[in-house]
Amino acid sequence: MRRILSLTILLLIMATGLTAQDLYGLYQAEDFTQENLFTNNIEGPAFDAQGNLFVVNYQKDGTIGLVQPNGTVSLFVTLPEGSVANSIQFTSKGKMLLADFKGHNVLQVNMKTKKISVYVHNDKFNQPNDFCINSRDQLFVSDPNWKESTGQLWRIDRGGKAVLLADQMGTTNGIELSPDERTLYVNESVQRKIWKFDVDGKGNISNKKLFAEFPDFGFDGMKCDEQGNLYVTRYGKGAVAVLSPAGDLIREIKLKGKNCSNLVFGGLNGKLVFVTLQDRKGMERFRNDVAGKYKGLQ
Repeated sequence: MRRILSLTILLLIMATGLTAQDLYGLYQAEDFTQENLFTNNIEGPAFDAQGNLFVVNYQKDGTIGLVQPNGTVSLFVTLPEGSVANSIQFTSKGKMLLADFKGHNVLQVNMKTKKISVYVHNDKFNQPNDFCINSRDQLFVSDPNWKESTGQLWRIDRGGKAVLLADQMGTTNGIELSPDERTLYVNESVQRKIWKFDVDGKGNISNKKLFAEFPDFGFDGMKCDEQGNLYVTRYGKGAVAVLSPAGDLIREIKLKGKNCSNLVFGGLNGKLVFVTLQDRKGMERFRNDVAGKYKGLQ
């Protein structure tokens, strides 16, 4: 029996490139920050090109926190009165973009001066919730109407031009592009469905198909690994579901908290996954066997 286990471990090491120490810690959630450092609107973790990790709503709503590799947090910037961010992405030029759900804006932050400006405002926005960005700096935005259990999808082209992509969906929330940027995944939290769209070279979407659905619990943020697997936060269940590009459930990774709101890949090899938990008002992390599509250097 021991020989069989040893052979299995050896094969896993050869297949994944991980060490034996790494394998024993795979998919095991641990605390990263302390609890109660953020508000219950903690979400939107994102790395910049230098490997700095930023998370929304540190200590009070309307702020952005800077998280150090040891899990300590400091205030990076306070948003204008009336603005609360839900998601963070960085452009190829290093500018921070924020989904300001309360102000119905996408905000832009100059990382050197910390000056905050409105990147785009549109009266037809419900409340920009989450977004992903492609290599051409086109932003794809989920825009739910929670009261009506409906939602929209937008594309924001460089310079701040808003293009409505879809307007008859459920409560659109988590959103992510595949590594080759040819597939857009969008989930509907209330309806518990994940849809996928084809994406053309101009950022237009078509061929909407049901990718996956679950009978219970909600969805929130999503991210892809470098192999195209989709990692979905199961809000209320305290788990991250890993789905193959075909939509098959590979595994669910159990977290310590329940209300997981978003996640991001990081670590020197891109195989650490950092998760925001709204009930714990802090972050957990776990080691993964595959690196993320974007590899934060923390």
